[in-house]
Amino acid sequence: MIRVLFADDHEMVRIGVSAYLSAQPDIEIVAEASDGAPAVELALELKPDIILMDLVMKEMDGIEATKRIIEKWPEAKIIIVTSFLDDEKVYPALEAGATSYMLKTSKAEEIAKAIRSTHEGQSVLEPEVTGKIMTKMREKPVVHLHEQLTDREMEILLLVAQGKSNQEIADELFIALKTVKVHVSNILGKLEVQDRTQAVIYAFKHDLAQ
Repeated sequence: MIRVLFADDHEMVRIGVSAYLSAQPDIEIVAEASDGAPAVELALELKPDIILMDLVMKEMDGIEATKRIIEKWPEAKIIIVTSFLDDEKVYPALEAGATSYMLKTSKAEEIAKAIRSTHEGQSVLEPEVTGKIMTKMREKPVVHLHEQLTDREMEILLLVAQGKSNQEIADELFIALKTVKVHVSNILGKLEVQDRTQAVIYAFKHDLAQ
């Protein structure tokens, strides 16, 4: 039996959805909440298998409630059930830790199916949500690690790639040896490499050195 907590501030919605789900042989509504705060308390107390979470509620919205539940119970499986598809709701809800995202326009049988799939470890997203995520990913610029380097660090990286020692770099740039060592350490950290050899390999791999 899949134990479900349903949080929604509209009583008629809770009554209608709960009635359908309770009629399913493998689903049980163990509690209902009309706002985010009691939903958090009930979730942490009852540890249901699935939490159906509305997004817009009066005192505490579903995003904040989801965030608080996940912070104290990372294993929680939360399905957002809402009327909203705007970016200000979709991304924060998923980032807060929601597993699935459904619309209230979905048929009750589709929500029941989403409950079963989410319980089995799958993530169920409305096609519109999937499209938004894919668009967001395509728009997200690719950031290379070396873009974090300062001009001086890039200059020193290129000299390291030429095989020069710290002392040779210090002499060429007219800076202290200690300063070079600090820069090299920062370079290794920013490039997420362990030593100078890996830094050189990174430089050639990304066509930074000739």
